[in-house]
Amino acid sequence: MKRWSAALFILHVMCMALNAENFRTIIAGSVEVSAENPDGTAINVSYIDSLLIHLSDDIRFLQGVEIELLVPQRYLEYRGNLAAALYSDITAGAQVGVADVNARQRHIEPILNKIQTVYQIPILRNHEMRASPYASMPAGVILPSSFPMLIRIMPVIKGISDDMETMTFRITAKPVFNNLGAVNTIIRYPEMLPGKPFTLIIDDEVVNDLNEAVLLTEGEHRLVIISDDYRNESRRFIVEKSKVLDLAIDLQDPTPLIIFEVPENTQVFFNNREITDTKTPYPTEPGEHQIRFQVGDYSIIKPLLVQKGKTYRIDLTIDVIVSENE
Repeated sequence: MKRWSAALFILHVMCMALNAENFRTIIAGSVEVSAENPDGTAINVSYIDSLLIHLSDDIRFLQGVEIELLVPQRYLEYRGNLAAALYSDITAGAQVGVADVNARQRHIEPILNKIQTVYQIPILRNHEMRASPYASMPAGVILPSSFPMLIRIMPVIKGISDDMETMTFRITAKPVFNNLGAVNTIIRYPEMLPGKPFTLIIDDEVVNDLNEAVLLTEGEHRLVIISDDYRNESRRFIVEKSKVLDLAIDLQDPTPLIIFEVPENTQVFFNNREITDTKTPYPTEPGEHQIRFQVGDYSIIKPLLVQKGKTYRIDLTIDVIVSENE
């Protein structure tokens, strides 16, 4: 069997990477890389097959594609007989079956003495992916506009053994996630006060489009509602990696409320008007008010300054203190 020399192989790689290449191949399958399928999709191929890899429409949580190539154990006897090539920018031949393909070759290397080979392909210029002993990044960044991409298995020697024809190679394509999630705010207006203006702020940034989910790094974030017509609100929420959090926000009427906690048989007067139901929050207007508590002959008067959009809890505690003197 005649093998390519190392120098000839490298020269071939350099020449083919410069321009689009025309070749005939058998495309054994087509897979889609999606955030909804984190484990990816696997296809079995032969030593002369290719696999077409698409990106899903929603790639906001993706920073790359991982391709895992598994070879059968007995291939190690013939290591170096085959090569794996990566292509992008396909202009023709992107269909399953026998295809005449025109595409740009991004990388090619012999399949040597490893059962598993992992390639990671960034799809963002500002990705955070790094090569490691377990995964290489041979093709650089392939932008989403250059997809679909193709991984091709092909002989690099003359006189392939008949045993090779019975071997099955397994290719898995799956997403590489970034550290982003998203929050989708669901605004619910009070029945008697719909459609008034308000400002939604997340992490000190104003959200201008309430119909679009906001991309955020995973972790804790702060949301603030500011309005002249609804109660101001501040809350914290957690965003998980590659997930969308639906966050319901119930806008509240800004009318100040007074909540009373008083003993039984206590009369409560608000601006000299008796409150007969002290179990229900009492609405009032902003400004200065006076509260009087009457327990039998015992009376307590408390002034109160009320602000718009605030809730006040007023507790009246009557205690008995017993002390002993010798």
